[in-house]
Amino acid sequence: MRIVSIILLFVLTLTVQSLTAQELRCNVSVNASRITGVNQNQFRTMQMDLYDFLNNRKWTNHNYSNNERIECSFNIQLNKQISSDEYEGVITVQSKRTAYGSSYKTTVLNIRDESFRIRYQEYQSIDFAETGNRDNLTSILAYYVYIILGFDYDTYSLNGGTEYFEKARQIVNDSQNFPVSYRGWKSHESDYNRYWLVDNVLNSTYSDYRLLMYNYHRKGLDTMAESVEAGRAEIAESLRLIQRVFRARSRLYITQLFFDTKSAELVSIFSQSYPDEQERVVQILKECDPSNASRYDRILTASEPQM
Repeated sequence: MRIVSIILLFVLTLTVQSLTAQELRCNVSVNASRITGVNQNQFRTMQMDLYDFLNNRKWTNHNYSNNERIECSFNIQLNKQISSDEYEGVITVQSKRTAYGSSYKTTVLNIRDESFRIRYQEYQSIDFAETGNRDNLTSILAYYVYIILGFDYDTYSLNGGTEYFEKARQIVNDSQNFPVSYRGWKSHESDYNRYWLVDNVLNSTYSDYRLLMYNYHRKGLDTMAESVEAGRAEIAESLRLIQRVFRARSRLYITQLFFDTKSAELVSIFSQSYPDEQERVVQILKECDPSNASRYDRILTASEPQM
């Protein structure tokens, strides 16, 4: 009887854990090979610390099952040592989600942030306070967590990620007052930084972008398991939304972000389309993303559509 009780307790524990899993399934890498004359062990410790911070902290009030966790990655390349505990480099952030009814994983977010300057000492406490956080490292990480959550929610329900984009904007506002001025948080520094990303997303002038994210993923990709042609047609129609955003203002972070994330996928999707649909799509893509025009030409030279 005692053995049965232990087994039941074990099963119950696993069930509770599966119901209360954290939101992220996040891979973290820290590469500091370009920095010489320092003990590389501290960067391995940093990697483990950041992994625990991102994966084991509760970021929402929602309960996630293990198979609902958001697959993402934070890749940090440290290029320069500024002082004994200060470094600068690049952080690349990606997130994915699985298209409904399939094993296909689509990239939702793909960001390369070159304004990455942090302080870190081995075994320091890695924590984040939603109000008044004073550490640039955890502010950047938390900001991108909320960006990941915001976009993920937006792909399942229209404007579903607003709560998390607002949290990201609050981090931007708080970071304006850091005692040390770190790049990436202020509007005048660049058209493509953390300030402008969340500003673009929450700006009602560009609300078509969030409708695009919903239609592309929920009505498009999630439909393709049942009907490839219907899902592809929804994606083609959704591209008119990014065209409207582009025509409202051509130099926007979110427009660049969309094509940085989706250009290769769009070529793959429409290479198996029909000539008239291909022509319409390529016209939009070349107008809004001229730097990838030669890539989009591959859609027109692809083989005949599969029946």
